[in-house]
Amino acid sequence: MKKVLIITYYWPPTGGAGVQRWLKFSKYFRKFGWEPIIYTPSNPDFPINDETLLKDIPADLTVLKTQITEPYDIYRKIMRKKKTETVNQGFLSEGKENTFLQSAMIWVRGNFFIPDARKFWINPSVSYLSDYIKQHNIDAVISTGPPHSMHLIAMGLKHKFNIPWIADFRDPWTQIDFYSQLKLSNWADNKHKKLERQVLTQANKVVTVSPTCGTDLEKLGNRKVDVITNGFDTDDFKFGSDLKTLNGFLFHHIGALNKDRNPYTLWKVLGDLCQEHVDLKKDLVIKFTGKTDAIAFESLKQHGIIDNAQKTDYLPHSEVVKLMAQSPILLLPLNNTPNNGGVLSGKLFEYLAAKRPIFGIGLPDADAAAILKSTLAGTMVHFDDYDGTKKAVLDLYQKYKSNTLSINSSSIDKYSRENCAKDYSALLNEITN
Repeated sequence: MKKVLIITYYWPPTGGAGVQRWLKFSKYFRKFGWEPIIYTPSNPDFPINDETLLKDIPADLTVLKTQITEPYDIYRKIMRKKKTETVNQGFLSEGKENTFLQSAMIWVRGNFFIPDARKFWINPSVSYLSDYIKQHNIDAVISTGPPHSMHLIAMGLKHKFNIPWIADFRDPWTQIDFYSQLKLSNWADNKHKKLERQVLTQANKVVTVSPTCGTDLEKLGNRKVDVITNGFDTDDFKFGSDLKTLNGFLFHHIGALNKDRNPYTLWKVLGDLCQEHVDLKKDLVIKFTGKTDAIAFESLKQHGIIDNAQKTDYLPHSEVVKLMAQSPILLLPLNNTPNNGGVLSGKLFEYLAAKRPIFGIGLPDADAAAILKSTLAGTMVHFDDYDGTKKAVLDLYQKYKSNTLSINSSSIDKYSRENCAKDYSALLNEITN
């Protein structure tokens, strides 16, 4: 069995969305002739833990860990934040204007921590992994970012050993939606772009999660980019026959909801419909599970439907997927930002596996909309389309009242984590044969 070294910042018991892609691929690699070896920090700055994810780690998996130095505790002290409080990407605030101090921290982050705040782990990791590679037979390396410092670790190993390398982009680098908010100097902007080009041109393969992101990276690197989407793990959706749907005309958002994903038009439509239809007002439930920006609740209050809202903090992944399958309607708002056409989060594919109607809000011609259309799993309305949103909501409400709120999704097997791992293994075979 060939061996692949996977460099990832996120690994259980760390929770959240970032850990899922490579935890699940690693779970299935052995089926296709590849033994994964994980390299990850022993002390990552990620306050959310999810012990339930440990069950997905393959038996006897080698997990290499070293200490990482990060500036987040210093940032928390300066900003008077709790030690357990999550730091947003780029030190950006959510739901309110940045203070002068916050703006200064963003400037420091963008101009001194290049490509990100994990930069201090690059050189120690290259040194540690060089010793490991000399003592063990490693056939290939995969780096997954963000954080994109992981790619620079892999690039250092590539330079030393000429080892086959795949750079996996779960999210863009200089084309990420908040990049323009980092207050970059011309020097810092050029430095980011220079490092990005080096990764794109020096890796044996570049992989990303959606066709649009693939096209964007192809233009930046002037090379072919492979697309292997996120997916769902079939094992996560094996429930008993007694699973019951939650009560109410319930829109359920699961995961992080930041201000860029706050669906203003939907809240206005629901508020207006509650005034027009007394029964809908009584039936409506808006449920949030996970980190939710305060601006969402401000919007609900503005439109008179705050009393219809429910909030649950972070839950273990095993409980979250069960809630997905119990939810009458799964809410999928995408970021209302430039370069958002390629957003295909892992949540979308788990929504598909839950086999409940998906109410998407984004661009009707984006990658996510194409998947909803091809799988018959739901609908996508434009961010600002009041009439289209209202029509879609009323259609769902009619189905809810007639007890026909269901879907007949199809063609989702190709998005299973096992099938995606098979595709990845084929790429590994290609660069090592």
